[in-house]
Amino acid sequence: MIEFDRVTVRYDGTPAPALQDVSFAVPEGELALVIGRTGSGKSTLLRAINGLVPHFTGGTLSGRVLVSGRDTREYRPRDLADVVGMVGQDPMAGFVTDTVEDELAYSMESLGIAPDVMRRRVEETLDLLGLADVRDRALTSLSGGQRQRTAIGAALTSHPAVLVLDEPTSALDPQAAEEVLAALQRLVHDLGVTVVMAEHRLERVIQYADRVIEVPGGAAAVSTGLPAERMVTAPVAPPVVELGRLAGWSPLPLSVRDARRAAVALRNQLDSTAPLRATTALGAELARCSDLVVGYGNVTALRGVSLSIKAGEVVALMGRNGAGKSTLLNALVGIVPTRSGTAVAAGADPRHTKPSQLVKAVGLVPQEPADLLYAATVADECAAADSDFKVPAGSCRALLERLAPDVVLDRHPRDLSEGQRLCLALAVVLCGAPPLLLLDEPTRGLDYGAKRRLVAILRELAATGHAVVLSTHDVEMVAEVASRVMVLADGELVSDGATAEVIAGSPAFAPQVAKILAPLPFLTVGEVADALDRAS
Repeated sequence: MIEFDRVTVRYDGTPAPALQDVSFAVPEGELALVIGRTGSGKSTLLRAINGLVPHFTGGTLSGRVLVSGRDTREYRPRDLADVVGMVGQDPMAGFVTDTVEDELAYSMESLGIAPDVMRRRVEETLDLLGLADVRDRALTSLSGGQRQRTAIGAALTSHPAVLVLDEPTSALDPQAAEEVLAALQRLVHDLGVTVVMAEHRLERVIQYADRVIEVPGGAAAVSTGLPAERMVTAPVAPPVVELGRLAGWSPLPLSVRDARRAAVALRNQLDSTAPLRATTALGAELARCSDLVVGYGNVTALRGVSLSIKAGEVVALMGRNGAGKSTLLNALVGIVPTRSGTAVAAGADPRHTKPSQLVKAVGLVPQEPADLLYAATVADECAAADSDFKVPAGSCRALLERLAPDVVLDRHPRDLSEGQRLCLALAVVLCGAPPLLLLDEPTRGLDYGAKRRLVAILRELAATGHAVVLSTHDVEMVAEVASRVMVLADGELVSDGATAEVIAGSPAFAPQVAKILAPLPFLTVGEVADALDRAS
C-alpha cells in the first residue's frame, strides 16, 4: 500500500537532510507506528505520504514514494485526497469551514459524494468520536481535544484507504484517546484501512501497532521492525517497557495486562518497601480563586471554582476535554472575563493589572505555543526574551538548549516541529522566572527525553519557591512531577488532593506503573528502581 524507495528530503537552507535514504513498505491493513525524538523528521515522513512534501512544504525529494501505486512526485495532495486522509499536529491549521458538522462534510463534498451518503457518514462519525453534542459549535470555540477529534473525524468521513495521523492523541484525555484508538483498530481490522501514526505517548498506542518505524534523526538510518523487537533497544519507550527492562522480563510486555502477569514476583519483592517521595516546604499563596464562574455565551465553563495554590507546589489540572481546564488558566491571567467570583495570581487581580506588570507575576504557555512567537529566527526570539525580562544575555538560549538541544538557532520558529516550538515557548516564559507558572498541555509533541528535562526544570522552580500549574492529559508526566492533582468535570472542581491519592486508584488517570503494581503505591519506574536499590 505504501512504499518508500531510497527517499531523501532536504529543505532549502538546512545543513543536513530531514530524511536520508529511507526505504520501507507498509502493507494494506496495518497500523504502523512512527517513533523518534522531537524534531527527528517524523512529520516530514508523514507528509511525504500524501504529497505535502515537497509539493506544499518545498524542498527537494529524491527517490520515490508510492501510495496505492501512485507516485507522489507526479500526484499532488489534491490528486491523492481520495486515497489518503491526513491529520496534522495543529488541527486549526487544517480546518476550512466554521462548524464541526460542516468540517466533517467538507472532504466528502470535495470528492462529490452523494448527499444521503454524506449525511449518514457525518452522523456515524459524530457518534464514533463523541462529537454529537458539539455538532453545531464553531470550531474556534472548541477545546483543544475537541478540535483534534474533529480533525480526525474530517479525515475519516471520506473513507480513505490510507489514514496518516501526526500526534492524534496528544490533546485528548485518556478516555477520548482510548475511543479514538479503538476506532482506528476497527478501521484496520474490519475495513483493511492502512494507518500510519506518529505518536510520542507510546504508552497509549504501542500495543496496537503492527510495525514500528523508527526515525532517529540526523544521518542515522530509518529502520522498521515488530514492536516487541524494536522496544528492546529503542531510545524512546513507554513506562511498561522501561519497567520490563528494569525487572529483566523477556519478552518485554507492551500492555498493562501482559505486564501484570509478569509482575507477580516483582510485587512480592516490593511488598515491604514503600516509595520515597520528596516533600517541599510550602510558602506564600500564589494563586486563589473564590466561587469563580466563567462562561462563553450560553455555555458555563467554570461553576463556582474555589482553590488556593502556594509557592513550592506543582499542581496538575486534569479532567475530560472541555472540562474547563484551559479556561481556569486563562482566567488567572485575565484572558477570559469572569461572570462572578474572583481570580488572583501572585497577588495581582488580572482584570485590573497592566500586562507589563502581570507578566512579571504570572507566565502562561498556551495550548498553541506559536501564539507567543513573533521573531524571525529562534536566536532573535531568545534575545528578545532576554531583553524583555532584563536577564543576562543567553539565559533564554540556555533554557532552550536544556529542553531541546538540537534546535537550529537561525531557523524561523514556525519552521520548527510542534515539539520544538513548544520548547521555545517554554524557554521564553521560563526566562522570566515568574512566581506563578501556568502550562497548558506542556508535553504535546515532546518525546520522553524532552519531558524528563522539563520535569527537572519544574522541580527546580518548585524548590526555589515558584508555583507551577499544568493542565494536562499526560498521566505519566503528572506521576513524575506533580505534588497535587485537581480534577475538573463540567466546570466544577470534583477532586483535590495529593497526587498518589487522586490518580493511583483512578481507571482513567492512573499511570502504567500504578496499574501494573496495584495495590502497591508505586507511580513511576524511578520509584521502583529506588525501592529495589534500597531492598538489595
